Amino acid sequence: MAQVQMPNVAGTFYPADPGALGAEVDGFLAQARPYPGPPPKAVIAPHAGYVYSGPVAANAYAALRDATDRIERVVVLAPSHRVAFRGIAASSAERFRTPLGDIPVDTGAVEQATRLPQVGYLDQAFQGEHALEVQLPFLQRVLPRFRLVPFVVGETKPGEVAQLIDLLWGGEETLFVISSDLSHYHDYATAVQRDRDTSRHIEALDIRLDHGDACGRNPIQGLLVAAREHGLRAETRDLRNSGDTAGPKDRVVGYGAYVFH
Repeated sequence: MAQVQMPNVAGTFYPADPGALGAEVDGFLAQARPYPGPPPKAVIAPHAGYVYSGPVAANAYAALRDATDRIERVVVLAPSHRVAFRGIAASSAERFRTPLGDIPVDTGAVEQATRLPQVGYLDQAFQGEHALEVQLPFLQRVLPRFRLVPFVVGETKPGEVAQLIDLLWGGEETLFVISSDLSHYHDYATAVQRDRDTSRHIEALDIRLDHGDACGRNPIQGLLVAAREHGLRAETRDLRNSGDTAGPKDRVVGYGAYVFH
């Protein structure tokens, strides 16, 4: 039996019923803004409960519509919320499961990545972690078939993440997804200003971010370094917070959708 990474937050962050989950994700995608640009090489998408961040995440994933026949491999880098560790965690699982079905892991790519000194197998980092998992149903609805290369990023230097991205860069068949929310638990006006500042840094490929700007700062910084090296341009597709989507405005979490092409 192939080792399967079971879902951690089905029924809490998103529906556990396959029909309800598919309909919800499709609804978010249908409401996303049209994307006229070239297919992205990478996206940044939020990872909160879908009622809060789903409408924003959809504006990242809708940008993939014209690339669905090309993308065969998706490298997802998510921050760690539950386990503290140094480096980048790889999974020994051969499949990741969501209510929409199983996603095969590109185990060869994972093994290749673990040859880097900063990458190692650490299945504990994936247990209970939501940041990577909530990206998967969106990917399943926009891509007909793909292999997953999953990582959870601990304390790292930007160059260490960029080295991993460079290793797996590939061609148009490979997409990178960075999972991150933005500011946390400020009042609405403060969050809006802070998230705008963070977006300006991302658009400028400027790595001067801290954990208060984005919980996925470490993988974001690595992507920004790699984006500079590969001549990519960053574009903000959506920038809202939980006060805009489904929550009160006195203590909000920020969400941004970004594409790199």
